[in-house]
Amino acid sequence: MSVRRASPQVVIAVLTFRRPDDLAEVLPALVEQARSVQAPGMRVDVLVVDNDPQGGAEPFVRGMADDHTRIGTSVRVRYENETVPGISAARNCALDAARDARLLVFIDDDERPGPGWLADLLATYRSHDCAAVVGPVVSRFVREPDLWVRAGRFFDRRRMPTGTAVEVAATNNLLLDLDVVRRAGLRFDEAFGISGGDDTMFTRQLHAAGGRMVWCDEAVVTDVVPTSRVTRRWVVLRALSSGNSWGTTSVALLRGAGVGRRLRTRVQLTGAGAVRVVGGLARAAAGTLAGSAGHQARGVRTLARGAGMVTGAWGWSYLEYRRG
Repeated sequence: MSVRRASPQVVIAVLTFRRPDDLAEVLPALVEQARSVQAPGMRVDVLVVDNDPQGGAEPFVRGMADDHTRIGTSVRVRYENETVPGISAARNCALDAARDARLLVFIDDDERPGPGWLADLLATYRSHDCAAVVGPVVSRFVREPDLWVRAGRFFDRRRMPTGTAVEVAATNNLLLDLDVVRRAGLRFDEAFGISGGDDTMFTRQLHAAGGRMVWCDEAVVTDVVPTSRVTRRWVVLRALSSGNSWGTTSVALLRGAGVGRRLRTRVQLTGAGAVRVVGGLARAAAGTLAGSAGHQARGVRTLARGAGMVTGAWGWSYLEYRRG
């Protein structure tokens, strides 16, 4: 039996920052997911990385860990406090805390795993020669978005057949083979800690290093979207952030390249972004004239993404994770 086919040691990592209600809901669900896949010789830990310098989540997590120790459960609940602000520092903390594991699975604290989520990720990993498995995210709203936001499809995310190769992913539903990650010497770039996009950078680097990433369409997690995130302002800024991350990471990937190559990339990104800005503006204007919320909203979404690409190409970052 090959090493890949042997039972791996798995860590499920959930990153949190002052979301006690979300953590109280997702953590027991992750423990159940871990328990459901355990087999002889296989250990699955659940890790909470708290990015609150005051360690606000520690009492709850430690209490849950003590409860599981008392009842003799085989799932270990662990706590790490990362006091350096920024999402990338928290993700690197998870990498360090999983140093003895073979597999690391990331999920967000405002997401809920679907039935069989972890089992499906592991099954896809075992059946494909891959460095990572990526799963879909669907949204559930605390309050339904208005017509304009729904028509703009701002919360629509990609779906594809299981086994499809992908080149970039977020860490909101991601399994990583840490042996491959370590051989490639990859870390999350803390220059993106406040802007976000470090997961885009990381997975693009993993792909460039020859790490194959595949899709698992059955391993669904549900994103619980609060009322604050269904406003027109928030969804448009999120589209801007998405384009901005693509622009900044595309340039950052060429840090060791010559000036000419970096300049060509900036110009190409500017051109591609400008096309989106012009096309999005035209579609939004046409939608306004025709009274079509769908065309107007999708035009604005395209325009915002294009503007993000252009600004990212030239070094401006949208600080999505800024605090205070």
